[in-house]
Amino acid sequence: MQKTHLVIIDPQFDFCNPSGALFVQGADADMVRLGDFITRVQDKITAIHITLDSHHLIDIAHPVFWKDKDGANVNPFTIVTAKDVDDGVYYTALPSWQKRAAAYVKSLEDNKRYPLCIWPPHCLIGSAGAAVAQPVMDAALAWQAAKHRTVNFVTKGSNPWTEHYSAVQADVPDPQDPSTQINTPFIQMIEDADEILVAGEASSHCLANTVRDIANNFASDAYVNKLTYLEDAASPVTTFEQFEKDFVDEMTAKGMKLSKTTEWMV
Repeated sequence: MQKTHLVIIDPQFDFCNPSGALFVQGADADMVRLGDFITRVQDKITAIHITLDSHHLIDIAHPVFWKDKDGANVNPFTIVTAKDVDDGVYYTALPSWQKRAAAYVKSLEDNKRYPLCIWPPHCLIGSAGAAVAQPVMDAALAWQAAKHRTVNFVTKGSNPWTEHYSAVQADVPDPQDPSTQINTPFIQMIEDADEILVAGEASSHCLANTVRDIANNFASDAYVNKLTYLEDAASPVTTFEQFEKDFVDEMTAKGMKLSKTTEWMV
């Protein structure tokens, strides 16, 4: 029997509702389509994995962590470079954070994934903004009741010292915190599938890096052919559209397939 796993990246209120703290344009419609899709193909889905961004207010990528030359918290969407930190353009709210934060920003530049972007506080642990968007939650609950299986929820982002776009590993793993290191059980779980459907938010950041890290940690490069990106159930952060295009071009070249919720298994 075909084993089909659905991996949904961060389908949360703060990303998917127009009143959310970090609304991704188009994500509300993505979640409606995704919920309808889960309902329509319920019998064909073997497992559902939902990743959850889970942050503290005090976070290296939140405004409260940083100050500018005037002593004000840094504005959301500011890019903080290692040179900015070295030159004192931005500095940490507590002096005791400065050395570690400076090393972190340098590490980000060395690994060439993303620069440090300051985001509005979002998906705060315990807040309404961290909840799964209703269309997806309703469909996932119905799937659980029908299949007598539980959804695998994968949390990420609670370490305040590193960004954690990918559900597989943090951008700069903390050697003292296993939750920031490669999530091998998650990889092994989805590796068992015949097909892995991927959807969620945002296609420019968390989804893109999760899929890249899944592919890079598969036991075989050939397993990338198991991946299918549901491109009408994901959207990029506004102004970061090129990041989504780069991700799609990179992964389709490696074997990832493209489909839509309205086309898969029709």
